[in-house]
Amino acid sequence: MACFLIKLTIYVIENGMSENAIDNWKIEIQGEGAMTIDRFVLAFAGSFILISLLLSQLHSAYWLWFTAFVGANLLQSAFTGFCPLAKILALFGVKPGQAFQ
Repeated sequence: MACFLIKLTIYVIENGMSENAIDNWKIEIQGEGAMTIDRFVLAFAGSFILISLLLSQLHSAYWLWFTAFVGANLLQSAFTGFCPLAKILALFGVKPGQAFQ
């Protein structure tokens, strides 16, 4: 996923973002157990929480504020159904799961 985001960022910087660019970079994931938006959001949030906890121990305790931000965003998305990452993933063609339809 990180490699995909880096390639997308470079493409956007070089060519600008257009509908054609989004169509060229759609994620095509199929099969049983395919990654849905729900799974991407949970994996992304879990990764950021673990990384910020690690950084709080190795670098600065202020990284715990990032952990709190991720947790607050998860909490508000549970009540409102709005998740910025889910909207971005939907633009790239990731299939929605049950939570973010």
